[in-house]
Amino acid sequence: MSDSKATVDSLFTAAETRLSCYTLSNESTIKDSRIAEIVERAVKHAPSSFNVQSARAVILVKQEHEALWALADESVTSATEEKNHAFLSKMVQGFRGAYGTVLWFEDQEALDGLAAKNPLFGHLVPEWADSSSGMHQFLVWTALELEGLGCNLQHFNFMSEFSEKVRERWSLPKSWILKSQLVFGKPVDGLKRRKERTYEPLEGRVKIVGSS
Repeated sequence: MSDSKATVDSLFTAAETRLSCYTLSNESTIKDSRIAEIVERAVKHAPSSFNVQSARAVILVKQEHEALWALADESVTSATEEKNHAFLSKMVQGFRGAYGTVLWFEDQEALDGLAAKNPLFGHLVPEWADSSSGMHQFLVWTALELEGLGCNLQHFNFMSEFSEKVRERWSLPKSWILKSQLVFGKPVDGLKRRKERTYEPLEGRVKIVGSS
């Protein structure tokens, strides 16, 4: 681990340059062990409410990654209307051509325990979990990109059948609720935006109150 001190500028540079990359090859710019290290550090250090540590991750690479998106293709055919098949299947084939996917879950058992201990605001636990999960995903996404990998974030768990197939295929606990799929691989055309990112004016979006 580097002894260099993190800076605000380096943090925001990484955040500002992060992008969605869809033209990915089935190669990686780093070793699988490095990918695992990045995910493990995020799971260990990303915040969660009351330190519940409910985030769970499964890293699929190579053939296992391909198997994931084969399940997605099956689910598209059986769980969606026919008018959506061609569009979704084309998307799935693109994801399948990448190197790997990080599956992100939240452990419902851990969240239920947190809610039971805090009945006054237990109804907010699902919101807290989503916030924490998003931080985990963003941290890994940004870190993988700094290592030269392109990423895009998917939510094919909109199909409950897909979520169930994933749980069965990799023998995962029923309490693990699938939240998203972070697809990654070596960028075919480099890490570059397909179109320039635009920004709404910050006036009206950010307010400071009480400043002298």
